[in-house]
Amino acid sequence: MVDVSGKDATLREARAEACVVFPRGLLSRVLRGAGPKGPVEEIARIAGVLAAKRTHELVPLCHPLALDWVEVACERRSADRLALVCSARCRGSTGVEMEALVGACVAALTVYDMAKALDPRIEIERVRLLEKRGGKRGAWRARGGAAARVPRV
Repeated sequence: MVDVSGKDATLREARAEACVVFPRGLLSRVLRGAGPKGPVEEIARIAGVLAAKRTHELVPLCHPLALDWVEVACERRSADRLALVCSARCRGSTGVEMEALVGACVAALTVYDMAKALDPRIEIERVRLLEKRGGKRGAWRARGGAAARVPRV
């Protein structure tokens, strides 16, 4: 693990997404509860929050963090694309990017698992960090698929 004992505990925030792409017309059916395993959005949110809280158990060398807040949102981006967006926050000496990324990934995997019986062509794509704040490097935000540093305020 990286030694973070000399770093100041500051407010750390991160937001990440994973997109699930459905064959034409399937996403509407899934969001109406037509899947065999129940309410997809609700279960995906819970799975993403639980995964973010256990990131240090899933990713080797990740520090265990006492998360103050985690939220997973299901955002319909088009007729056949659903984004699972995980936001995480804590006060600590290391960032929460991995927690946000793991939360988004597991939420997307949960959507896939709950809908795969309807069509195996469902895909998970574009897992990425959207933004982070806190720490000595300041804020960072992805723009149009490319990363850009945001000046510290």
